[in-house]
Amino acid sequence: MKTIYIEKNDDLQAKINEAISSKAKLIIKKGLYETAPLFIKGPLELEFEEGAILKATTDESLYQDIKTRVAGIEMDWYPALLNVIDTKNVMIKGPGILNGSGPYWWAKYWGDDMKGGYRKIYDAKGLRFAADYDCKRPRNLLVQNSSNVTIKDICSTESGFWNIHILYSNDIVIENVKIKSEALNSPSTDGIDIDSSYNVLVNKVETNCNDDSICIKSGRDYDGIRVNRSCHDITISNSIINKGFGVTIGSEISGGVYNINISNLKYYNTDCGFRIKSSYTRKGYIRDINISNLEMLNVKYLFHMCLNWNPNYSICKLPSGYDGKIYPHYELLTHETEGENTKVSNILIQNVKAYNDEAYQGISRLFNLEGFKDQAISSITFKNVKADVKEFGYLYYTKDINFENCSFSASEAHFNENDEYDNR
Repeated sequence: MKTIYIEKNDDLQAKINEAISSKAKLIIKKGLYETAPLFIKGPLELEFEEGAILKATTDESLYQDIKTRVAGIEMDWYPALLNVIDTKNVMIKGPGILNGSGPYWWAKYWGDDMKGGYRKIYDAKGLRFAADYDCKRPRNLLVQNSSNVTIKDICSTESGFWNIHILYSNDIVIENVKIKSEALNSPSTDGIDIDSSYNVLVNKVETNCNDDSICIKSGRDYDGIRVNRSCHDITISNSIINKGFGVTIGSEISGGVYNINISNLKYYNTDCGFRIKSSYTRKGYIRDINISNLEMLNVKYLFHMCLNWNPNYSICKLPSGYDGKIYPHYELLTHETEGENTKVSNILIQNVKAYNDEAYQGISRLFNLEGFKDQAISSITFKNVKADVKEFGYLYYTKDINFENCSFSASEAHFNENDEYDNR
């Protein structure tokens, strides 16, 4: 196979197109490449040399909107730094770095002091739900409408928005990847989001981020129901989950989620172990989830399942007397949904060990489980779970929660202030 090299001062997109058209392997040489969004739209083996860095430009005039899905809504939005769209048979590998130039985008959202930016403006207008959509920020890597894609050995850092987004795709492998986007002022820097996709393997990854560590999604509210594409047959294994909000299903689950296997994970100072979140407006279902062999050190919430998560963000209504512009995505977000509330059932969690080190001073709670009054979280089995925590927590609107060979120790009383989590 012919090999083409990318070096300093090369036109990166032209080199990608040349490699695709000539069926050549493409190697990015060591160096820093500040670039506009790049697109892979054909079969390609792309390899990073060690020390090769793609860095997202902060010149927003170079971001031309594409049709994509953002946080569960189909809309026109910025492309990622690196985009694999409408293709198959792509390999991205090597110890390179995708750098999203995060501080620029984070300041756009929060302001330099985390008290300004889009959030200050939108919160003042009663438009909390819209800030995340209107404040356009690039992901680091997007795989959309594609199949047979492998991503291995790279590092994703300082993403403006989500780090790696797998959307409407199948037969995807993400292996030996590192996520480093853990800055406190970095909004929505999810590690890996698997969105209305199937046959996805996430193996031997390590995450550090400031939102969900690895997340499974299938669309939000009316638009997710309209698209009606489930996320299923996902395997997450042999990975390390550091700072972040944990392995999560939701909150965008309107298309349904099923057949999920999570195993052999180690958590260190993570906010949550396994997490489910939804809303009254989501509908959808989550079922047939198998979780095994987890070890958690200094985890705040071991099992956090909240089906009425963050209402100020999740339930979208235009404020009374609003006379501003109504964008198409506002209409999607505020469109009423019908049907049963999210049904969560048939979850097996087994072989879990959780504990704190002696110096740990943070929150330590076993359960925050809360279904809907008319749709309880049901049929969850905890088997061979040993947890030494500070608080037991609570189970509200649940049924058929089974415990087999479990050992729990709670050393302190219930702290009401720990009932609320992640309502930003």
